Amino acid sequence: MKRIVIRPEDRAEFRNLTDSCVGTGRVDLALHREYQEQLSAVQAVCHFKMIRGHGLFSDQMGIYQQRVTPEGEKRVWYCFTYLDRVVDAWLERGLIPFLETGFMPAALTDSPNTLFYWNAHTAPPRVMKEWTDLVQATLRHLADRYGAEQVAAWPCEIWNEPNLSGFWENADKQKYLELYAATATAVKEVLPAMRVGGPAICGGTGSLDWITDFLAYCRDNKLPLDFVTRHAYMGQNPEHRGRYLYHPMCDPADLIEEMRASRARIDAFPEYRGLPLYVTEFNTSYNPFCPIHDTRYNAALCAALLSRLGDVADGYSYWTFGDVFEEQGIPTRPFHGGFGLMANGCIPKPALWSFAFFSRLRGEPVYRDEHAVAVRRPDGGYELVLWNLGEDTELEITVPCPGVALLERVGDPLTAWHRMGEPESLTKEQLAFLRAAGQPIPETLDAPEGTVKLTLKKYDVARLRVLPVIQREEFGYDYEYYNK
Repeated sequence: MKRIVIRPEDRAEFRNLTDSCVGTGRVDLALHREYQEQLSAVQAVCHFKMIRGHGLFSDQMGIYQQRVTPEGEKRVWYCFTYLDRVVDAWLERGLIPFLETGFMPAALTDSPNTLFYWNAHTAPPRVMKEWTDLVQATLRHLADRYGAEQVAAWPCEIWNEPNLSGFWENADKQKYLELYAATATAVKEVLPAMRVGGPAICGGTGSLDWITDFLAYCRDNKLPLDFVTRHAYMGQNPEHRGRYLYHPMCDPADLIEEMRASRARIDAFPEYRGLPLYVTEFNTSYNPFCPIHDTRYNAALCAALLSRLGDVADGYSYWTFGDVFEEQGIPTRPFHGGFGLMANGCIPKPALWSFAFFSRLRGEPVYRDEHAVAVRRPDGGYELVLWNLGEDTELEITVPCPGVALLERVGDPLTAWHRMGEPESLTKEQLAFLRAAGQPIPETLDAPEGTVKLTLKKYDVARLRVLPVIQREEFGYDYEYYNK
């Protein structure tokens, strides 16, 4: 049995930024009803502050427009119809954009280099000024519509994963640095207070050198730089089976050390020491058809990461909130290994509750280890998030608060769907059942002298609250009368 004993004088280091940001698929998917329903459901329990996604300038958003007159003259204009609908939908749900300036409108590049089934153009612009004119026109429109002060508070990240040839043609570092210089300067000309950053790299060989070279370039050219961004995924050695991908995960501690190494690269520059580091994408697998994302195992791994990411980053964004996501095609089944915290049909996945539990974990940190984080609540009670990446474990938890213990464990809608025969299209009855199966499972436990005993099952994630009890009995009401 593992014992956790928390004393009144105990304190612990724990920086909780779980609600700082969440990822989305390409941003025009916000026009879908299912997308908005999933986002509302996620926000109801997680209360994220920002949202980040791809495709702001992709052709699907329709911002860049041009035609050639019969006389051969090119006419350019900008259409913000979809942009307004997307941003309105986010703001209505309590989210502000974490802008990402990708991808390239097809009309601005001669390169055939594209990514995803929806053909995201990932090459540099043919003429840099055409690109910066587009960026500036978009920012001016947003400032006019929502107010310059409000829009200037939205961070702006220049491109996405330029160290990968799929996301940036030939992974050309020099051309990315030139794009960053032009774009960051253009942003500051319109909104001097808007924070800009990059290079939004993903992991892999040489990724840390990208950070060093990027910082040196910004320093040497006196470029605007308010934060550094990078991504973090745990998947290794992929194995493909049909459209699905399977791979083992690195240890959560190894991922945290990778982020710590990025922090060290930043702090090696005296002028950038302490500059914010944002992990603008993180997840277990980097593939939207990896079944791990639907599992309780994913929830436990996410809990382990959420307990430590605040040690090394100033914000972090799970990729993504929902399964309305189409990089490799439209999903055909409610469970297909999608990135989301919410499966299609608004079915909560186990990992949703890892984020919800940590988002609610407010108070003074008093305990942290590799399986638990605890805080002292303002009401005098104690709250813990517990997770288990190993075999079933018996726990005895003692806190200085006699009272009642309220326990919630993540549900398992994936197993319920499997037992249904893995239907591709769900009836209303099946859908209602799976939504219920995705909710946390509540229990009340005795807590004599503040001691709680429970079994944490393999891949469990649980929220435990030990709260003081004040009896408010009413004359004549007898709880025991029919419970004898």
